[in-house]
Amino acid sequence: MADIQTERAYQKQPTIFQNKKRVLLGGTGKKLPRYYKKIGLGFKTPKEAIEGTYIDKKCPFTGNVSIEGRILSGVVTKMKMQGTIVICRDYLHYIRKYNHFEKGHKNISVHLSPCFRDVQIAGPMEVVRKGYSPVLLLVPLN
Repeated sequence: MADIQTERAYQKQPTIFQNKKRVLLGGTGKKLPRYYKKIGLGFKTPKEAIEGTYIDKKCPFTGNVSIEGRILSGVVTKMKMQGTIVICRDYLHYIRKYNHFEKGHKNISVHLSPCFRDVQIAGPMEVVRKGYSPVLLLVPLN
């Protein structure tokens, strides 16, 4: 539990009331309850999200993020930022005058939840949510 509190503000899940539990548990050392949810759309909740101790308000499984909008795929290009990765999406754009397609790409910065910290992420990704704050949802395709 000590490794969770690395930020300046006290890190806690907003849906769990901690004060009552501390009084009831006494000093038994039992684990506090953890909030997690099933997001649907054919995605399974990772084991790290259920059993882990991390606190992330932008995590789609344990945080306050709803999954809506289009679901996109792309290829991971950079993993240098902390908690964020860059995904490249390639596309073809049709030019009617010349009757052919031109290649293009877009880079999207995506939040990487700590529940995927044990997963080796490199190569093509299957699912990404695009919207106000894109969130990585699934592990790589193999």
